[in-house]
Amino acid sequence: MKKLTFYPGCSLHSTAVEYDESTRAVFETLGYTLEELADWNCCGASSAHATDHYLSLALPVRNLVLAEKEGVGEVATACAACYNALRKADHAVRTGAPEAVEANESMVEVMGRKYGGGVKVVSTLELLSRPETLAAVKQKAVQPLRGLKVAPYYGCLLTRPAEAVAFEDPEQPTSLDRVLEAAGAEVVRWSWKTECCGASLALSRPELLKELARRIIVAAREAGAQAIATACPMCHANLDYRQSEIPELKDNPVPVYFMTELLGLAFGLKKAPAWVGRHLTESRSAVRAFLPAGKAGSA
Repeated sequence: MKKLTFYPGCSLHSTAVEYDESTRAVFETLGYTLEELADWNCCGASSAHATDHYLSLALPVRNLVLAEKEGVGEVATACAACYNALRKADHAVRTGAPEAVEANESMVEVMGRKYGGGVKVVSTLELLSRPETLAAVKQKAVQPLRGLKVAPYYGCLLTRPAEAVAFEDPEQPTSLDRVLEAAGAEVVRWSWKTECCGASLALSRPELLKELARRIIVAAREAGAQAIATACPMCHANLDYRQSEIPELKDNPVPVYFMTELLGLAFGLKKAPAWVGRHLTESRSAVRAFLPAGKAGSA
């Protein structure tokens, strides 16, 4: 088993626990042992950047200091928001942004050392899309998701700002497409894969958020998708929950899955039905063919 240092972030320990469980199970199946970064703290997404710029840098920098102290060269995170925060902080320190330099210097007093730029932050999506991992996904897909039409939804946090976070083409990313195809799913072509769903506007602009979510879900349905796959807990929560508030979607929803939930189904993992059964939008019907007998009832 390959050891992989893992930063889960707050969502995976709370509202997106099925993403945490499915990520750990999928990577274990692929030969990885995920070891949580010891004493990690919240990265500040998305409240810190809106209230205190210093904290929006200091919180993720502290995690980078912890990883560097452990001698870790690479830290993986499944949450797109956490990935974005950690990568932007790393980029700010490396490029000498004044606010980042200040936050990093304060780590000497808090942590006894500052961040030296020796850690690479990677998304679990990037890891899954590497050629050797894609080959393993195909091999482990004992019940390929044939016939399931999926819209890969990246959102904005995995692609923007491109100079700090993008690990592929920020306008036309394909990593999630390739992962889903490796699991046997049929990936639909659509032009909304990197549009922002507005999740950070949940409290300040709820009506705008609802409209942004509606457009994305309707676009996926019009593209022929039976499901949407994402790697972002915030996107998932928004697109999953808002469908019950939108009349045209309430009776004709498009279920939203974490990418690792779909991989879990393709791998035939026993816990996969429980993961998809926790969603707010009914999510078992679309994957009925891949659920064990007796597990295909409504969520």
